[in-house]
Amino acid sequence: MDPQDAVFRALADPTRREVLDLLFEQDGRTVGEVCEGFADRMSRFGVMKHLAVLEEADLVVAVRDGRSKRLHLNPVPIEQVANRWISKYAARFTSALEALRQHVEDAPGEGTA
Repeated sequence: MDPQDAVFRALADPTRREVLDLLFEQDGRTVGEVCEGFADRMSRFGVMKHLAVLEEADLVVAVRDGRSKRLHLNPVPIEQVANRWISKYAARFTSALEALRQHVEDAPGEGTA
């Protein structure tokens, strides 16, 4: 599987995006702390499945800390997706907006004497 495919697959699920948001707020949470954030709606096993998908996409890195694992957000794959996909398509629109701005600024104003 292409690494970017894994990132898109991971980001497609709202629960996984919520896990990433938790790690953005406080990086280095333990697996137990992340599971606590979903205790009202999901089992620990369910959260672990989501974490496995995030780790497979390299969006989360687990580091052993004694008997527990600390989870760290890895923003690099998201940046790579943004550079590859979002920036490429946004450039065309920003160029068009810049041309429009230039046209409006260069056009003679209406109603001015």
